[in-house]
Amino acid sequence: MSDFFQNGVITTIPRLGNRTIEGLEDELLKLSKRRNMVLILPALYSEFETPSMQGIVSELKKVNYLYRIVLGLDGANEEQFEEVKKIMSVLPTQVDVIWNDGPRVMALKEELREAGFQSTDIRGKGLNVWMMLGFVLSDQDAYAFALHDCDIVNYTREIPARLFYPIVHPAFDYEFNKGYYSRVTDELHGRATRLFYTPLIKSLEKVFGKSRYLDYMSSFRYALSGEFAFVRSLARSIRISPTWGLEVSTLSEVYHNTSKKRICQSEIMQTYEHKHQDLSSEAGGGVSKMTKEIAETIFRIMSQNGVVFSNSKFKSLLATYFEESRHAITQYSSVSKVNGLKYDRQKEIAAIVEFTDSLSVANEDFNKNPMGVPALSGWTAVRSVLPSFTYQFKEAVMLDKKQSI
Repeated sequence: MSDFFQNGVITTIPRLGNRTIEGLEDELLKLSKRRNMVLILPALYSEFETPSMQGIVSELKKVNYLYRIVLGLDGANEEQFEEVKKIMSVLPTQVDVIWNDGPRVMALKEELREAGFQSTDIRGKGLNVWMMLGFVLSDQDAYAFALHDCDIVNYTREIPARLFYPIVHPAFDYEFNKGYYSRVTDELHGRATRLFYTPLIKSLEKVFGKSRYLDYMSSFRYALSGEFAFVRSLARSIRISPTWGLEVSTLSEVYHNTSKKRICQSEIMQTYEHKHQDLSSEAGGGVSKMTKEIAETIFRIMSQNGVVFSNSKFKSLLATYFEESRHAITQYSSVSKVNGLKYDRQKEIAAIVEFTDSLSVANEDFNKNPMGVPALSGWTAVRSVLPSFTYQFKEAVMLDKKQSI
């Protein structure tokens, strides 16, 4: 059962009572008359070949309060792009599909690169999200944006409803809402959060001392979730990471661009199931790559605030993390045992060993290059250099929508 306890420095909005999704959507429909809501979906073409995406489209057919939907499509040729446009056309709202691999959008990315904007050649979710934001910001009537992944196995339309509601309701003053949920089937999931992120934040507090930033980052119940919503004014200014550090860097950007009183987190569904990442360091992939880039992102942000990562401090951090993560295993073993869930302690220990190695590699890479992979600039910066770019982008997407190339 959900709880109403408020811990941390941001407001937590759990699922309580028996409010129906229909009741929530009826109110959102009324609110949509004054505040236009845009759902943005970063997707790979391969996800349209899965039951997950079919379920998402089926659920979105029932949503009637959205102003528009924007889908950023990666990994698609022209034929696949046309197929996706046809699939999305069944939805009862305006849908714009951005063909990220199409010649028009690729030419615009080259224009950005020539103008000096970095990381526009790093393919992935971060660049996809950033491009979609640039597109929707060309629409002056768009007020709020919500984003979720497209590999959610048990998707429900409650996700966008609970993401949007706190930031569009006139009784609230929230500008950013982070989604959270449990990750449980017949066993606990979410290793990167349970065994890496949370123990790492606790370890940083022990080694470097408490800070407002670490208090803030520890307040999120699922900091690595891919679901969040924010208002237009915030979307204009935040930078986006093109790496696996996207979620952490976004929370950090929000921290620096608004007040914590205007930040909340909402329980958007009871339990969440999606495609699981492999725990593999081979070819720099899987959860290992993700955790390495998350750690680098946190190191970089803390160093920008004056924290010095010396060799002795890092050795203490590594030892503290190992101890905190082993304690987490004891905690989650208890949770699993009481609730009759499967729990493979050896597998969890192997994950910690892998994560410890990721932490070491992150430290080495950070020391070699403290600046790291540059974040994608806020769209206010892009428009100051290229004032007409977002309108050219909008025109390119509209041309792709109307005709094949």
